[in-house]
Amino acid sequence: MRYTLTARWLHWLTVAAVLVIGTLGLWIGWAPPDDEAFKLRLYNIHESIGILMLPLTAFRLFWRWTHPPPPAVPQPAPLQAAAWASHALLYLMLLTMPVVGFLATNAWGFPLRIFGLVPVPSPIGRDEALAPVLTSLHGWMALVLGLVVLIHASAALVWHGAIRRDGTLRRML
Repeated sequence: MRYTLTARWLHWLTVAAVLVIGTLGLWIGWAPPDDEAFKLRLYNIHESIGILMLPLTAFRLFWRWTHPPPPAVPQPAPLQAAAWASHALLYLMLLTMPVVGFLATNAWGFPLRIFGLVPVPSPIGRDEALAPVLTSLHGWMALVLGLVVLIHASAALVWHGAIRRDGTLRRML
C-alpha cells in the first residue's frame, strides 16, 4: 500500500528543498563567491527556502496526522525503533533548523525578505555575542540533518530496496 499522492509530493518537495538549501549552504560556507551582491542573493535564496520549510513541514505533519501512513512492513523491533527515531529527528531538524538559521541571520543584523519580496520581522535584532553561537548551532544541526538524511536514504535504497526488496521504497514512489 502506498502513501497518498499528497504525502508523496510533500516528501519529494522536501527532498528537493533540502538538496537546494544544503547545496547553497555548502557553497556559501566553503566557497563563497567574491561578488558580494551575488553572495547575498545566494544567502537570500538559502534563507527564503529554509524559512518556507516551516510551513511545509507543519503541513506535512498535519497531513500525516489526518492521513495516517500505510502500515509499515514488519521489521524487528530495534529496526522499527530506529525508523521511528530517524523520522522524528528528521521532522525535528526540519522544524528547528529554519528557526535557528533565521535567528542567526537576525543576530548578524540582516533582515530577511523572502525571495527579496516579503519582509519577515526580526524577533531579536542584532546581537554580536549571540550571532556566532546561533550560526555554529545551525551548522551542527546541518551536519546532523545530513547524517540522518543519509541514513534514511540508505535504509530506503539499500536495506529496503536492494537487500530486503520488501516494497517499502515503492510506497513513497
